[in-house]
Amino acid sequence: MSRLTAMRLTTVKSVFVLLFLVLCMVLSACEHREEVALGTLEWDRISLPAPVAEKIVSIGAREGQRVSQGQVLLQLDPRETRARLGAAEAAVARQAAALEELTDGPRVEEIARARAELDATKAEARDRQADFRRLQALGEKNYASRSDIDAAQASAESAQAQVRAAMEQLLELERGTRFEEIEQGRAALEEARAQARAQRVLLDKLTVRAPQPGVVDSIPFKLGDEAPLGAALVVMLTGETPYARVYVPQPLRLQVQVGGGAQVFLQGGDITEGQKGGNGPFSGQVRMVRNEPSFTPYYALTGDDVTRLSYIAEIQLEHNAAHLPAGLPLKATFSGMPKSSASPQTNADTAIDIDDSQRADGSTEKAVGERVDDYGPDDREK
Repeated sequence: MSRLTAMRLTTVKSVFVLLFLVLCMVLSACEHREEVALGTLEWDRISLPAPVAEKIVSIGAREGQRVSQGQVLLQLDPRETRARLGAAEAAVARQAAALEELTDGPRVEEIARARAELDATKAEARDRQADFRRLQALGEKNYASRSDIDAAQASAESAQAQVRAAMEQLLELERGTRFEEIEQGRAALEEARAQARAQRVLLDKLTVRAPQPGVVDSIPFKLGDEAPLGAALVVMLTGETPYARVYVPQPLRLQVQVGGGAQVFLQGGDITEGQKGGNGPFSGQVRMVRNEPSFTPYYALTGDDVTRLSYIAEIQLEHNAAHLPAGLPLKATFSGMPKSSASPQTNADTAIDIDDSQRADGSTEKAVGERVDDYGPDDREK
């Protein structure tokens, strides 16, 4: 009886050991998680700001509408800007006339008048000089006082100065306008033209047009609103295909390189019912990876990932994803280094191995140093 009991106990122990091993294997399998990057689907966004604080007088598109390049989306009140443009164009005409006047120089009539004034001053100077000589002769005979003689002399000298001033004025008119004055006139004209061009550009901006094909995502203001300067009048989604904006955990960072391939899987229900592979995978190429880590979003915090760093990356998807809307949750896996950048690294590793085999002393310190240099200074810091 005791032998039978011992056999039963042995059997029970074996069963428990087997169950324990199976449980350990299940737990180890549950702990293994696929390393993926989580994120959302996005489209390139373009905001069209308000160039001035003017009232919206018409809206030519609606939210969700696909528009072509150059299509009118919205119109702001142009009346004040048109008035400013008219004033600027008048200033251009005034400066152009002033420059033409400077370039032509003085009129013939002005030169003739200056010559006549010179002749008049010369005649006046001769008359005063004669008066001075007569008084001087009378003074020698004591028939004129000394004060009268001095006054006549001062009057004669003043007349001579007026003659010289008239001569210089005539010479200035005959030589024409100075080169520096003409350059100042040209600069003033260019300034006026620049102001007019700025007003024309501003007037054209009041008609808000689509800068490239896309979809109108939102129009924050309504008809009759007066948007403040710089406020977004229209937000557009542009580009031929969307991109995935993902948060790459630190263990995956070395696998993510610009130009490398990636596979994107949509999370949740099948968004394209009736079509095969509605949730992916969608192939893409990494177009950007941030070098500085960022805070991990709440939806990516799972288990040990809370303590890990994450890096923002963008994956440009192919044309089979052109129908996908923005905001869908997704996960992405990466295929590693791009071929163009992987080949030089492989050649460098081969060269290092050959160099190591040729060393007689078996030292590999230089080879290790060369391998580090191939990665670059940024990777050495990491």
